[in-house]
Amino acid sequence: MVRIAVIQHVAHEILGTLHPQLKDAGVRVRYVNYARHGHAQLSVDRYDALVVLGGPMGVSEAAAHPHLIDEIACIRRMIELGRPVLGICLGSQLIAAALGAEVRPAAAKEIGWYDVRLSDAGRADPILGRFEAKQKIFQWHGDTFDLPAGAVHLAASDLCAQQAFRYGDNVYGLQFHLEADRAQIERWLRLPANQAEIERLGGATWAAQIRAESELHLARLEKATRGVFAEILRLFARRRGSW
Repeated sequence: MVRIAVIQHVAHEILGTLHPQLKDAGVRVRYVNYARHGHAQLSVDRYDALVVLGGPMGVSEAAAHPHLIDEIACIRRMIELGRPVLGICLGSQLIAAALGAEVRPAAAKEIGWYDVRLSDAGRADPILGRFEAKQKIFQWHGDTFDLPAGAVHLAASDLCAQQAFRYGDNVYGLQFHLEADRAQIERWLRLPANQAEIERLGGATWAAQIRAESELHLARLEKATRGVFAEILRLFARRRGSW
C-alpha cells in the first residue's frame, strides 16, 4: 500500500478533487495539520511520497510560522531519498526554496481563472502533458519564485512566469490550484480574510466574475485534472515499487 504524507497549513486548503482519487486507489494518507498542531514533527522517511498544500502565509514568514523551516527540511529529505514530492501553491514555493531558489512577492496577484500555457517541456511532460497547450486554471496567490537550478520549466501565465516546474522526474511544483472544486472555491470566496483581499481587487464584482467563470471552466478543468492526478498516482506507486 502506498503511504503519503500531506502537509496542510489551514483548514480551507485541502486535497479537494485529488482526495477521491487517492481513496479509490487505496492510498494511505497521513495529514500533518499545522493549523491545529503548529509544532508537529514529521519524519518523512516512512512515507512513499509527500504532498504539500497551499496556505496564506509566505515562505519568508518562518518567524511567525516556524514549521515552514521543518517543511523545507522534509522536502529536502524526500528529494535526497529520491521519493516523489508534489507542491501546490505555497507547496510549490516551499519546494523552490528547498532547492535554493528565491521566493518573493509577485508584481501582481492572481486570484481567479487565468490562462496557463505549457512550455515545450510541459507539453512533453508525462504528467502535465495531459493538459491542453493553454488551459484555464484557478489561482489564488501573491508570491512567485525563480526557477530552481536544475529544474525544468513546464508552464507560465501572463502574470506569473513560474506556474509549474519539475525537478528530476519525481518532484513537481504547481503554482495553480488543480485540486479546487466548486465547493472549495466558494468556501475561499466567503472567508473574511479572502474577502478583504478580493475587496482590494474589485470587491463583489471580482467575486461575481470568479463565480461566473467557475461555471464556465470547472467541468473542463476537472476532466483534465483527473488525468493529471492519475499520472501523479502512478508516479507515487511506481516509485514505491522501485525501492
